[in-house]
Amino acid sequence: MFSGLMGRLVYLQAVKHEEYSKIANGNRKSSLTLSARRGNILDSRGNSLAVTQPRIELGVDPQLIEEEDYPMIIELAALIGVDANIIKEKASKKTRIINGDNGRKIKPIRWVKLADSIGEDVYENVKKLKIPGVYGNRNYTRMYPGGHLASHVLGFLQKDGTPVTGVERYMDYYLSGQDGWKETERDGKRRELLQFETQNVSPQDGLNVQLTLDLFIQNLVEEQINEIGEIYSPSSATIIVSEPNTGYILAMSNYPNFDLNSSGKAAIATMRNRAITDVMEPGSTFKLIPISAALNEKIVTVENRFDCNIRSVSYRGRTLKLPSDHRNYGELTLGGILKKSSNRGAACIGIRLGEKSLYEYARAFGYGQKTGIGLTGEVSGIVHPVEKWDSLTITRFPIGYAVGATPIQIHNAMATVANYGILMQPQVIRQITDSKGKSIISFRPKAKRRVVSVDTSKKMGEMLTGVVTPEGTAGRASLEGFSISGKTGTTRKIVNGSYTSEKHTGSFSGFFPTQRPRVVISVFVDEPKLDGPGYGGRVAAPVFRNIASELVKHMGIRPGQDNGRLASKGNSPRMSNSRTW
Repeated sequence: MFSGLMGRLVYLQAVKHEEYSKIANGNRKSSLTLSARRGNILDSRGNSLAVTQPRIELGVDPQLIEEEDYPMIIELAALIGVDANIIKEKASKKTRIINGDNGRKIKPIRWVKLADSIGEDVYENVKKLKIPGVYGNRNYTRMYPGGHLASHVLGFLQKDGTPVTGVERYMDYYLSGQDGWKETERDGKRRELLQFETQNVSPQDGLNVQLTLDLFIQNLVEEQINEIGEIYSPSSATIIVSEPNTGYILAMSNYPNFDLNSSGKAAIATMRNRAITDVMEPGSTFKLIPISAALNEKIVTVENRFDCNIRSVSYRGRTLKLPSDHRNYGELTLGGILKKSSNRGAACIGIRLGEKSLYEYARAFGYGQKTGIGLTGEVSGIVHPVEKWDSLTITRFPIGYAVGATPIQIHNAMATVANYGILMQPQVIRQITDSKGKSIISFRPKAKRRVVSVDTSKKMGEMLTGVVTPEGTAGRASLEGFSISGKTGTTRKIVNGSYTSEKHTGSFSGFFPTQRPRVVISVFVDEPKLDGPGYGGRVAAPVFRNIASELVKHMGIRPGQDNGRLASKGNSPRMSNSRTW
């Protein structure tokens, strides 16, 4: 008997020492990751757009459950919403069979999940039951209170916590925080032995990110874009609202969008932030580029008149056919060309300006390059260098064809005119704050360059008011009591290699009040379904008016209000009127 006992001890302590030591240490010691809480995303007024909620993953150690504990399982089942029989079945299965290279092994089950996620309050009631072996691990769940609201700006996380798009990815370094960990020992009843705690590194929670978005304006914009979807059933639509003197984006929305809380069920196409990823020919919204450039270079004046009935011009020894207009306009001033959106008038101005200046001013206004907004997927657009232009480009480029732009680039060009000729970098982040609201990093307005002089921008603003009149192309954008400057765009789309008159992109980009601009609004509707062409003045201009009328009340905008213009108080960075780009 003693010989058998001694042999068994030698077998356990010598032959199987290493294997059983690992099992014992694994059962006794544990290393736990302490998850950091991800920071919240807030709007400019402190409203929550993305929050992290603590959740408990509840489980049980079957080795510690006895039959006398089963009556309490009924109470547990009621608390966590799981059938009591399922809990009993999981708690009674104490071993599992593992097939390995050395044959089948029977191993004890030390933990089995009962509930994926329960709240802190429910977990406190679970602990009061004092059921041996029932305990939870704390995790965090990302929630988006607005659901669809600002989905393309905010972005989302995968189930494993990896940021995929939007601010979630752009600001992940600040939002994610740093996980901690601790190593402890437990007794036979799985109770933690604090005296044997060897390491305990506390997690560092993530910082909060405050956006430039205004929840009220974002919600207003999304209501309008949903109406566009219901009325016109377009392929897509985009609305952008910003402050011209700071570059801060107050709202950005795309149609279609998706529910951030159910991102796994959303179609890939709905996740694209079309404001920065989709390239379109800007059409007539681009006409402010050659006209402001010609004014700035003093090639033309606001009093000059242009014959918009001519069909061709002689240029560098060649006869060039001019693009057609909807009707014969006769002679028009610069303001008339903008008001009537004359293709021939804009082409004539572009020809006077020349290829090199056209190209340089387009680049200076931000076309053909990323804005630097920082969100995932932004593209540069297309502005071909002059050496790649064909013989007709000089007549088509000034009217917004032969150039590819994103909605944010078109919006920025109009914002540059509103900001007295200075191009600002668009931003969606206002500041990074800690849990107490203390500012850690501020993202101040950033001027990129002066594009045109203050005088040129003022003249452009005045001329663009003619567009928003009954005689202009955007009479439906007018707002009683306010002077509004803007430009429509209606672009024929390319189908099977040629332009079609069946599909259009209608747009309107503008700002108000004209003399002291407070806000820039741009609306883009791609392939609206309606009788006749989807003119920007028809499908986009009314949306501008609806948004503007609400912003008057929300932002306290008055027709004669001084919001601190460039020439006086300097809220926008001061720059020379000279051509510095």
